[in-house]
Order: sequence, then structure tokens, then C-alpha cells
Amino acid sequence: MKKIILLLTIPLILVSCLGKDEYIISGTAKGIENGKTIILQTQDPSGMGLKSIDTVKVENGKFEIKGKITEPSFHMLQVESLNEPVPFILENGRITIVINKDSINKSKISGTYNNDEYVKFNEEIIKIQKNLMDFQKTNTPMMNEAQQKQPKDTVVINKLMKEFSRLQQVASEESKKKYSSYAETHPKSFITALIIQGMMNDPAVDNKKIETLYASLDESLKTTKPGKAIKSKLDQAKMPSVSATPPVDATHPAAGDAK
Repeated sequence: MKKIILLLTIPLILVSCLGKDEYIISGTAKGIENGKTIILQTQDPSGMGLKSIDTVKVENGKFEIKGKITEPSFHMLQVESLNEPVPFILENGRITIVINKDSINKSKISGTYNNDEYVKFNEEIIKIQKNLMDFQKTNTPMMNEAQQKQPKDTVVINKLMKEFSRLQQVASEESKKKYSSYAETHPKSFITALIIQGMMNDPAVDNKKIETLYASLDESLKTTKPGKAIKSKLDQAKMPSVSATPPVDATHPAAGDAK
């Protein structure tokens, strides 16, 4: 009996064996033909386009990608023959991705803390933008019809644009509140580091708030690229501005030349 229990536990030990700096993406690609290519991509460091990291083939509706990474970052899975990629956060651990070939937005990502947070955060943002998206979907035919008339129906066009602008403003303000509240309450989330970095691009941002958010950020995130970028900008903001014309020192010999 003891031997049977021991044999049963061996596969579990093997499955759970994953290095500290390693990731495994276990993917399901139902309905995608065998042999179709799936490419793991990320933003090229030069900022020009995407860079391919790894390539695998679909086999019986499944695929797997293994590798190592030193810090979390956004990546994408581009499936051959599908127009849109699947965005997710590549980080160490076991990541599960179920690709929905008919609607990429409905693909499911889970398995690691940051990806679970990414999914929940996106769901909240979609709720905030729902009224705007519904308005656009409902009124696009009416807008197209008004624009195609000869002459154009400017009354309808202006009315729709005014309402769309109002809803857009509301969604923007609510989104900003969500970003801020999330960053304040999720110091261990990679998304928080990205939010803080984005906030610093706003000229009206309060640097004191940025300093507070950065100070509460988990130490592991401060060493990531977004974390280092935030620290760099905060340090630059603290540096004294250099005057184009230095003040004249009354004790300097040159000061007496003016007499």
C-alpha cells in the first residue's frame, strides 16, 4: 500500500517542479488546425514594432511554451490566421491561456497573480466604458446615414457627437479614478507600476502623490523597468533647475566692474 501511494505522488512532484526564474504557458487552442504557428511576441526595445521570442506549433488543440524571464512584462501570443493577438503578462510561474479563435477578447488567461489581476482590472475598465461602447454601437448606423445625406444632416451629426463627447468625458474621469484607487490598494501588482508610470506623463499630476505611490510599491516592482523609470523621473523632478544667467556674487571681483 505504501508503494502505491509513493508511486502516485511522484507525478505530482514532477509536475510541480518549476525553476524560480522559469515560466510555462499551457495553452488551449480549440478549433485551430494542427501545425498552425503561435508566436510569443513583445515590444522591440527600439520601440519599432514587435520582437518574436518563441514559436510553437498547435498539436491536437494544445500548445506549450517554456522559458525564463527576469521580471514581468506585457507580451502577446499571435496565432497564425487570426487577426488579433492575445495580450497577457509574461512572468515566472504557470500561465494558462485558453484562446477563443472567434473572439480574441474572450480568451481566458489565468494562473499567476499578475495575470489574474490583469483580467479583473480589464473587466472593471470595460464596465466603466460600457455606456460609451453601447452608445457607439447603437448610433453608428445613424451617424453613417447622416453623413451620407446630401447635404449632410448636421443637426443629427452634431447631436450625436455632443452626446458621444459627454460620455467619453465621463468614462475618462471614471477610468482615472479607477487607475488611482487601484494603484493605492494594489502595491504588489505589476499593473500598479504601469499605472504610476503612465500618471507621470500627465502634466497636472501631483508629484507628492506619485512619491507616495512609489514608496508603497513592493520592492520587487521597484527593480522592474517601469519601477526604474518612475524612480528616474522622480529624481529628475527633485533636481534644481539651472538658471541661464547665474546670479552675480557681490564678493566676486567682477561685481565691482559695474561701478
